[in-house]
Amino acid sequence: MSLKMVIDYPDNIPDALQETRSEFEKNAKLAMFVKLFEMKKISSGMAASILGMERVPFLLLLHQFNVAVVDLPDDELLDDVKNA
Repeated sequence: MSLKMVIDYPDNIPDALQETRSEFEKNAKLAMFVKLFEMKKISSGMAASILGMERVPFLLLLHQFNVAVVDLPDDELLDDVKNA
């Protein structure tokens, strides 16, 4: 089952961002699921699936939102590198 969410926004927002209405709504949806991924509420696979894309392209666009693909504390990351 799929649900739909409606969000009210001023009609001048897309123009202010130099986007079409469709581009703005697509980017807003993308931003929402990137944020949910960043907050560790959903997996990258789930976010990608909801957005209708593959997981790797989703991971590759995270940098546009300043979101790290791997978010491990430095000591854990160093341990992983040592054990690789």
